[in-house]
Amino acid sequence: MQKAPIALLLLSASLTACVNQPKPLYHWGSYQTQVYERFEQQSAPQAQIAALEESIQEARATGADVPPGFHAHLGLLYAEVGKADQVRQQFETEKTLFPESATYMDFLMRNFAKK
Repeated sequence: MQKAPIALLLLSASLTACVNQPKPLYHWGSYQTQVYERFEQQSAPQAQIAALEESIQEARATGADVPPGFHAHLGLLYAEVGKADQVRQQFETEKTLFPESATYMDFLMRNFAKK
């Protein structure tokens, strides 16, 4: 009599284990850590740029996209180290990937151009 409930429990557990987990929408990599460290000034911009560039390579290798704000943050880091060509490229990439950011990216580009 007790075999039936145990068998049912084992069957339901095995079926639950077979469910595929959905693929994450974005590859976050170290992005959230880098943003936090930037605000806390825990690491130099060059180190953060290297970490974010590595995250981009990881995302490409897995066929994933980076999250919204990733390229904007990377562009701001490039602005800190004086790489104007990279700033514009990152802001344009952010606009292309996330069109809703266009107004803000244009604002940042205008302000960067004034400096």
